[in-house]
Parts: sequence; C-alpha cells; structure tokens
Amino acid sequence: MQTVEVQLGARSYPIHIGEGLLDRGDLLLPHLAQPRVAIVTNEVVGRIYLQRLQDALTRAGVSHLAITLPDGEAHKNWNSLSLILDTLLANRCERKITLIALGGGVIGDLTGFAAAIYLRGVAFVQIPTTLLAQVDSSVGGKTGINHPLGKNMIGAFHQPRLVLADTSVLRTLAPRELSAGIAEVVKHGLILDAAFFGWLEANMERLVAGDQEALTHAVQRSCEIKAEVVAGDERESAARALLNLGHTFGHAIEAGLSYGTWLHGEAVAAGMVLAARLSQRMGLLSSQDVQRTVGLLERAHLPVRHPPLGVERYLDLMGLDKKVEGGKLRLVLLQRIGAAFVTADFLQDALREVLASEPVHA
Repeated sequence: MQTVEVQLGARSYPIHIGEGLLDRGDLLLPHLAQPRVAIVTNEVVGRIYLQRLQDALTRAGVSHLAITLPDGEAHKNWNSLSLILDTLLANRCERKITLIALGGGVIGDLTGFAAAIYLRGVAFVQIPTTLLAQVDSSVGGKTGINHPLGKNMIGAFHQPRLVLADTSVLRTLAPRELSAGIAEVVKHGLILDAAFFGWLEANMERLVAGDQEALTHAVQRSCEIKAEVVAGDERESAARALLNLGHTFGHAIEAGLSYGTWLHGEAVAAGMVLAARLSQRMGLLSSQDVQRTVGLLERAHLPVRHPPLGVERYLDLMGLDKKVEGGKLRLVLLQRIGAAFVTADFLQDALREVLASEPVHA
C-alpha cells in the first residue's frame, strides 16, 4: 500500500493506494467519529462491490446502511441528492455519521455534497471505483451536482477524511471507462510534469491493457500532483485552476450533447486538444507538442475531435464556466508539455477559428 498525504492543516487526509483495500475495514476506523456509516453507491457498482465493503465493515464492528442510486451522469442531480438526504433523515442519522462514497465521480460528487449540507456538514470517505475518480475527482474536496445549464454549477468544497483507492477494482472497468480515466492522467502530465508525460508515452499500451503495476504508478503520481496543487490552493483562487485543462471545453461538450452521451474523460480529452490547438494558434505551443498530445490521447482510445455543436453554442456554454471573472472567460492554455497557465488574455478570433475548424490529425 502506498500513501499520499493531502496537506490541509487540520483537514489533512491520506490517500491509500493499493490492491485489496476494499476489504480493509480497519483502515476506515481511525477516521470514523462513531462506528456507524451510510454507504452511497449506484446500481452497477453496488452489484459488484457493496457486499464486500459491508462484510469488511461488519468485521471491523461498524454498522452500516446502504443507499443505491441509478447509474450515470444524467442522475447527478437534485433528485439523487434528495434521495440521499431523505434516507439519512428517515434513518435518524446523527451528526457523527460518516458517509462513504462507493463508486465513480458521480457518486463521489453527490455523496460529498450531501455530506457538506446534511446537518450543516458531516464527514465522508471516498472509495473510488473508476480510474477517473481515483486519479482526480475523489481528491480535493470538490463536490456538487449538475444543472441543465452547466456541469457542477451547484456544490461546495468539502474535503473527505480518507480516500481508499483499491486498484484491483479497476479490473472490472469497461475499456471505455478505463480510457476516460486515462484522460485525467494525461492532463496531470500536460499541466505540471513533462517527465510523467514521457512515462505515459512509454507505457500507454500497458495502461490501456489494465496492467496493475502501470495503473498503480499512474494513480499514485496523479494523486501526488493533485495533492500538491490542492494543498497550495484549496478553493481554486489561483493555481488549482490549472487542473481544469480541457475542462471548459469538455464541460461544454457534455452539456451540449446532454449529460452521459460522452463520458467526462472523453469530453476532457477533446477539450485538451482544443486547448492545445488554441495554444498553438497563439504561438505558444509547438506543433511537435500538439502532435505528442494528440498522439498520446489517440493511443488511449480517446476522442481528439470535438463534436460540431456550433461556435455560438460552444461560446454560450463556455460562458457559464466557473472560471469566468468579471464576465471574462479564462482558459487553461499550454506553453509546452508540463507547463500550463490560466489566462483571460487569449485571442477571441483564434478561439472561434479553433471551434469552427474541422479537426485533422496534427
């Protein structure tokens, strides 16, 4: 087991990474205010892993109730949030209850938001079961739900007490889900770690094939990068915005196609290509680095072409991005692989040209 610490003073917490952690109820005990938890999962993950977690909790002497939600991004909404809250209230769950998110990014965001607002705030633990959640959404305390006008527009910052990333559960991921998670791994290399990006170029086939050693390294390094960024900027006032490379475009794709049509990682992959091409068009990023970015994402079986929503539709949806300040859109762009920056000083004409263009291979 490897452990990465998220350093946030009194709200610091560990990320445990390794195989078989789902069966380690003892790892949860130090982080529970009382031996009672509420597990939130979905129909798909619950069928595979809920009983294992319940057995581990029983062995550790922890009582538990389970809340099972429908699967999919389309259910990251008020109705699912209300179901969680209704169940907690009906079962008279007290302020010392701990919620456990057992699932991917949707379950993690919903559970964290419910924990943030139930009884004005209770503890929660992340047990992410997708690669995307293990390397990104389970770490950093961003929680929330979607709105028809924008992704994650309603939510709160609420840090977990613990993240348990059991890499063995990744064996049951569908190839498409695994690739979606790799998009966020690639993002970490693009924004801050050129050497890690190089490692991904050398090991992409192993990752796509589900090699456990390669996946464990990818999860650990991604968590280290994100933990460092979050520790320096918990509430995204500055450097943490770098973690949104490709996301302004990606969220527009998700909303424009309707949530769930493209997976989050797929939309982010296409969004990162748009960010790279805009950076190139502005004379910031070399054509070689664009080629490396597109080529790596293609090897991960991710989309590198954005869907034709229309320039005005893209701009309208991107205008709802959380990084908008004073009515001005801010984007994460690249100077080179491993060096990203946030700016509102980009060329509008260049942005329109990139959105209007029919993408071709770099």
